[in-house]
Amino acid sequence: QVQLVESGGGSVQAGGSLRLSCAASGYTYSNLCMAWFRQAPGKEREGVATISRYGSTSYADAVKGRFTISRDNAKNTLYLQMNSLKPEDTAMYYCAAAPWVPGVICRTRLSFPSWGQGTQVTVSS
Repeated sequence: QVQLVESGGGSVQAGGSLRLSCAASGYTYSNLCMAWFRQAPGKEREGVATISRYGSTSYADAVKGRFTISRDNAKNTLYLQMNSLKPEDTAMYYCAAAPWVPGVICRTRLSFPSWGQGTQVTVSS
């Protein structure tokens, strides 16, 4: 089981930026499909972005062009750079991990067995 710990959330005004981090342990990090999800109050959890062990990325339409997912395999850390934040980005953000499986594409529709505790992002207008 992978242990994940998020950090970097906070409160920011619309148009501002935040960078989330997710430190991983307990598994060979470079062999993981990593993802960010978010859940706003009263709404279902939604996938935000993924990054494969090879560095291939995918994004939800709502964040394309504003958010950037990246990973540092030497530091076992996942990042989410969030720019041009909007009030609708307000949510609890979670990182998630899934073991790499040959032939399976790293996307948020995968089953992710490992989750962090979440970090709150609040964007005010």
